Amino acid sequence: MVLIRERFSLTAPPQVSPPSRAALLKGLREAHAAVCTLTEVIDGNVLKAAPDLRVIANYAVGYNNIAVKEAKARGIVVTNTPDVLTETTADLTWALLLATARRVLEGDRLARSGTWTGWEPTQLLGTDVYGKTLGIIGMGRIGRAVARRAMGFNMPVLYHNRRTLDHSTLNAQWRQMSLQDVLTGSDFVSLHVPLTVETHHLIGAAELRLMRPTAYLINTARGTVVDEAALVAAVQEGRLAGAGLDVYEEEPALHPGLRTLPQVVTLPHLGSATLHTRIQMGMICVQNILAVLEGRPAPNRVV
Repeated sequence: MVLIRERFSLTAPPQVSPPSRAALLKGLREAHAAVCTLTEVIDGNVLKAAPDLRVIANYAVGYNNIAVKEAKARGIVVTNTPDVLTETTADLTWALLLATARRVLEGDRLARSGTWTGWEPTQLLGTDVYGKTLGIIGMGRIGRAVARRAMGFNMPVLYHNRRTLDHSTLNAQWRQMSLQDVLTGSDFVSLHVPLTVETHHLIGAAELRLMRPTAYLINTARGTVVDEAALVAAVQEGRLAGAGLDVYEEEPALHPGLRTLPQVVTLPHLGSATLHTRIQMGMICVQNILAVLEGRPAPNRVV
């Protein structure tokens, strides 16, 4: 914030909670640059209300909250924050995977409840992770970082990616397969795709039926990649062992069924939530803005 206040005049003060639509429009009316998060919807009407806007720095990797085609048509540069949150989000993915498989949250609640009577041979039996098969949908930066961590657990890795990859940059033991084969062949399936028209409800009722009843679904990508109603039904009916979720279809609201399923671990969108990463994300936004306003190429330009 010190750097921002030194270099810029603020049309609206930074705030923790998302601004109202009116506050967003008011703040952008005279702005030359904007830093926004995934909670701010920068659509065509917002862009029309910001005639002087030259750059939008999205405080995230994804940018589906921004009407990028219209921004491009208006000559507005859109940037994001790739790379810096890759390893942090991969760590969080593994935290979800392990917590779900080993019933960590249930164990924590039991230990704190005052009703725990001691060790029992069948108490809160979970699932082994070591040696199991990990399926990754979306082998981008984060998908690859998650796959690298699987090596420490001696896990075979199956992956599906929409685009052709340079296999020389991947571990030769990782196997590329169709989406169907990844779903049927994995004990854990982790999602790492952007939100697009093609990936909306990428995992729905039909895809969940392909997964093993002993398998787990992990989502740290975007909430609407998964059909939450279908996921709830699959877990309730015993067709899926459980899930670990950091993102949701109607965020911050959760599907009512998710709240009551002990087999599902839910986190409040913590993917990049470490102090170091969030500071670095902010610095990248500032660097992108400065580059555009000074007539230089933005380091992380999307459009």
